[in-house]
Formats: sequence, structure tokens, C-alpha cells
Amino acid sequence: MIVDDKILGKYFKSIVNQDRCAVVICNLSHEIIYMNPAAVERYAKRGGASLVGQSLLNCHNANSGEQIKKVLAWFSESTEHNRIYTFRNEKENKDVYMVALRDEDGTLIGYYEKHEYRDAETGALYEFI
Repeated sequence: MIVDDKILGKYFKSIVNQDRCAVVICNLSHEIIYMNPAAVERYAKRGGASLVGQSLLNCHNANSGEQIKKVLAWFSESTEHNRIYTFRNEKENKDVYMVALRDEDGTLIGYYEKHEYRDAETGALYEFI
């Protein structure tokens, strides 16, 4: 069965929207093109959903901006360069990554920031909430 890209896109968007971790998606010009609900909430004090359309570089200091540019250049070097560890937040027990986004032929089309919390789950198995 072949699934239409438009239909599949709805499923992928739903996956990202259901993630409890912030996901911020940027194009190659560093413009924020999408924030999932967790990201909108996390960055509410910085503008939340109004950050969409803004440059991600405006949300970081100059040093961080240079690092982001270096990562994007590294992503561009090879289709095998797709994920890099960028930050550890001990207070929140999480790691932050930049992940390359590529189209079907491997062309780099953007990147996203992914937060991964390391706390063990506290809910019971199959606990229906």
C-alpha cells in the first residue's frame, strides 16, 4: 500500500505534536518554521508561538549562534552527518541534540532541536490516564 505524502505528513506532524519534549524545526536560513506544543510552552517567556518565522540565531548568544552555523556546515558535508549532541542540562536531567532534516534524496533541508529527558518513567505500565 502506498500512502499519499499529504496523509503521511499528518501522521508525522501528530507524532511531533504528541512528543512531551520541545521540538523546534528550522530551515537552512535558521528560520523557525515549526514549534510543537511542548516547545511553544517551554519558550513562552521568549515569545512562544510568535517565534515561528523568526531566526533561531536571535534566540542565542553569538557563541551559540556560531556553533549552530558550524553544525549546519557539518550536516552539509555528508548525508551520514545527521545528529550531534549540543548541550547537557543537569538541572532538568536532559540532553539536547541538533538533528538534520533531509528530503528523500538526502538533500539537507533543515534541522531541528531535540530534547531528551533521562528521568525514568514514573507511571505504571499501561496506566490509562
